[in-house]
Amino acid sequence: MVPAHSAEDPPKLSMLAGRSNLALRIVSSLVLAPLAIAAAYFGGVIFIVFWAAAALIVFWEWQTLVCAHDRNAVLAIGGAALVGAAVMLFGNLNGTALALVALGGLGSAALASRSRRAWCASGLLYGAALLIAPVILRSDASLGFAAILFVFAVVWLSDIAAYFTGRALGGPKLMPRVSPNKTWSGAIGGTLAAMLGGVLVARYFGVANMAAVAVVALVLSLVSQAGDLFESWVKRRFDTKDASQLIPGHGGLMDRLDGFVTAALAAVLIGMAHGGVPAPARGLMVW
Repeated sequence: MVPAHSAEDPPKLSMLAGRSNLALRIVSSLVLAPLAIAAAYFGGVIFIVFWAAAALIVFWEWQTLVCAHDRNAVLAIGGAALVGAAVMLFGNLNGTALALVALGGLGSAALASRSRRAWCASGLLYGAALLIAPVILRSDASLGFAAILFVFAVVWLSDIAAYFTGRALGGPKLMPRVSPNKTWSGAIGGTLAAMLGGVLVARYFGVANMAAVAVVALVLSLVSQAGDLFESWVKRRFDTKDASQLIPGHGGLMDRLDGFVTAALAAVLIGMAHGGVPAPARGLMVW
């Protein structure tokens, strides 16, 4: 005799699927996070290669998402621009790297279909930000490693605390049309955790002005969450749940780095504005 299905079966299955997905997310994070920290610790060529590889993957995911059938030529010219930019970063030729990205963006726009030109070109800018921003931040000899760990802590704790706080407390949705699962309670919890994590990292490296560091962490957390929402909006715009299925439990690499892209870019801009172009990490951390 076949047992009848109760009305509770779908929720139970959904709960089991959610737990399985969470387990995959944790395992994937336990692999990826140490790799990112190790690359940041060694710096130099290893760090540039690490983020160049990430940028190429994210660029591919973006073009697969938005460029439809004409993406091969765009991928070729954009990929070449990213590789060229990485080579220039090896020699600290940051201006040349930016120029190559600009040329690649123009080439991508020219090769894409008329209706997708802006989308295809913006994918290269997105990937380039993921490559260039952390490399410039890490290149500051005084506090480059500390600044990268600071951004890691802010972004990761924003994401983790927002997830668990939102699940535990629930409440009003943050932007239901863009990301239905995100809540105001999660956003606030993520921001507070990011501020605490940022202060602890700064304290470990001997930074004195904790109040200023907390404010910087607050800003970067908000920017990180905005980056997450932006990527969710792009995926909804193109009717896709995940950028790819590259990382078990996470989706695509772009799904994991959406907040880091915007936070790292904001960190470099804040650091340069406060500490000058040669010392973005010191400008970010020392107030």
